[in-house]
Amino acid sequence: MSKFTAIENFSRRDVLKLFGASGGALMLGASGLGWSPMLAAQTAAFGDEQRLNLFIAIGEDNRVYLTCHRSEMGQGIRTGIVQVLADELEADWDKVVVVQGLADKRYGSQNTDGSRSIRKGFDKMREMGAMARHMLEQAAAESWQVPVSEVYAKAHAVHHKGSDKRLSYGELAMAAAKLPMPDAKTLTLKTPDKFTQIGKGHTIVDMDDMLGGRAIYGADNRPEGLVYAVIARPPVFGSQLESLDDSAARKVAGVLDIVTLPVPKGAPAFQPLGGVAVVASNTWSALEGRKALKLSWSKSANDTHNSKAYLDTLKQRVQEPGKVARELGSQPASWPEDKMVSATYTVPYLAHAPMEPPAVIASVDKNGCELWASSQTPQSTQQNVAGMLGIDEDKVKVNVTLLGGGFGRKSKPDFSVEAAFISSKINKPVLVQWSREDELRNGYLHAISAQYYQACIDEKGKVQAMLSRTAFPSIGSTFDSAVDTPQPFELDLGFTDIPWDINAVRCEAVKAETHTRIGWLRSVSNIQHGFGVGSFVDELAIANGKSCTAQWRELLGKARVENFANQGFEYGNYGEEQSRHPVDVGRYLKLIDRAEALTAQKPAGKNEGWGFAIHRSFVAYAAVAIKVRLEGDKLTVVDAIALMDAGTVVNPDRVAAQMEGAVVFGLSLALFGEIDFDQGAVTQSNFHDYPLLRLPHCPPIATEIIASSAVPGGVGEPGVPPVAPALTNAIVAAGGKRYRELPLSKHLKL
Repeated sequence: MSKFTAIENFSRRDVLKLFGASGGALMLGASGLGWSPMLAAQTAAFGDEQRLNLFIAIGEDNRVYLTCHRSEMGQGIRTGIVQVLADELEADWDKVVVVQGLADKRYGSQNTDGSRSIRKGFDKMREMGAMARHMLEQAAAESWQVPVSEVYAKAHAVHHKGSDKRLSYGELAMAAAKLPMPDAKTLTLKTPDKFTQIGKGHTIVDMDDMLGGRAIYGADNRPEGLVYAVIARPPVFGSQLESLDDSAARKVAGVLDIVTLPVPKGAPAFQPLGGVAVVASNTWSALEGRKALKLSWSKSANDTHNSKAYLDTLKQRVQEPGKVARELGSQPASWPEDKMVSATYTVPYLAHAPMEPPAVIASVDKNGCELWASSQTPQSTQQNVAGMLGIDEDKVKVNVTLLGGGFGRKSKPDFSVEAAFISSKINKPVLVQWSREDELRNGYLHAISAQYYQACIDEKGKVQAMLSRTAFPSIGSTFDSAVDTPQPFELDLGFTDIPWDINAVRCEAVKAETHTRIGWLRSVSNIQHGFGVGSFVDELAIANGKSCTAQWRELLGKARVENFANQGFEYGNYGEEQSRHPVDVGRYLKLIDRAEALTAQKPAGKNEGWGFAIHRSFVAYAAVAIKVRLEGDKLTVVDAIALMDAGTVVNPDRVAAQMEGAVVFGLSLALFGEIDFDQGAVTQSNFHDYPLLRLPHCPPIATEIIASSAVPGGVGEPGVPPVAPALTNAIVAAGGKRYRELPLSKHLKL
């Protein structure tokens, strides 16, 4: 199998050093795409549409250095980005070296969240690869004194059409580097039938290091003089340190210092929570020192927060009118009981629980700050650390390590800010390592939620009107404490954007105050909305005597593009233009057809049933079918099928793995996921009371990628939302009850 050399965190200067003082390399920045670093440095805001910088370098040794500017957490982005670059470049896969980009605004967005890395970077990476190919071809044409139309790049070399002349990329690197970069508008990109890497399955480039224990994660670097810190944080969100007796902690062998963190001000954002850090020569001493601290905390407005009581409050609130977020047609003046179907669904607080809790090393000195961070958002890390230290952002160097899972937790840089503050106080590099208990009790949580759905059915069983309400603490409260209602950008996530073919549709948002830090979790608001919508469609199907798939077809209507015009809201579409990523009902229908065909091949046996759900999120379409067996109150998940239409797929192996992971993640949440609060504090502490899916609970998972020529959609998150409703629908199909409250471990034996 082909092998890669993976090089961590190379800056522009580092790459230049590879080639010596002579500069024998072709270096590509973004200026050739109409975006210069000088202009970038003068620009205050950088969105996803900015042109990227420093992706390709070619050495005289014939090696090609391709930069990935996004974070690798097992999803394979360091492979996918490189595949796109290498394809248009016509690079030999065995001669590619992967370079991990540092935090740098010149890349444009580096956020590895929102399933956007390929869908936002695909065209740009192709342009960068084509630019380099064009320059190499131009250099060869000038060397041979022939028109550039007579040469072509293929398999890591440029060839002459009229002879057997051939020059390798390494031989052309210096000459190509002296040429002006072409305008993107003049580039000729490959047609899909010419792709050599895009669409080809590749093992992720870091696999050997991961399996061999050589992979470097957030806690793995060892700068000289490194010390270790753990932090005692407030048990209740909003409480502050009132008193501290650290005398016993300072006597613990190995404890070096005690540092009090600043009290956060205003909305939580990405500030540290405050508290007390114990710094020691090793992690064990730091943990023992933390145990020895005598602390008292102030009262908080959240001291009385009880999640069970709050969920009951939300369930009551969604029975009453809320703020209209979408309106199509006119709702009935009355809803006859015999023609109405209604239901309320709930999802508890959920934690990210990545296998690697947050970990970061920070080293602050007179020159600035350097971090080695398991970060999904290196630029946000850079910005927030600079703000905490009161220094310029360019004085903060963020080395992006591999991430042992992220799921959105590591897009919040609070843990890096903690480490930078501690290092600045002790004048030493420090590793801040969160424990599992820290992560569950003091992390950002997915919002607790309640949803209400109501439909009016005519004499023929056709839905004439639908009313939907949703209530959950908004992530907007993380940045503005006054926010107490779901925001439009959250309602767009599987609630207001279902393309119903119904005469009257109304969607409403209901007030929900925030009592803890709310943060993005894989699939975000689609988690609760996918569960509610997917379950309610199945309930309508049963009421109408139809199959779930038939009910979906009827509710979606004929194949068409839905733009939600004149319905009272402007659809955000995950930041994409609807002309590029339309809401295409035909793509829903193809997935429904395929799911029916596959489940028919595996008919349900005694006490078994298939459940189905479908959902569009992150501009991709996913359908999940799950078979269960129900014996009394004992539930066994027997089989799972996951289908996805994500448009053009770069690495099908990784997409299949993401689909499998989505089923595992979704089952874990649906079966076990629940964070409880009592008197303002989280009651769970580790995997014994916040369990994840184990092998005995995981079914065989079949995946299928629907062939599509559409532009790439998201992959990492779309597979999660249909899992929970497919599971609860399957329980009903197997003869069980309808469960509208997650997790299922509260109701059934597993």
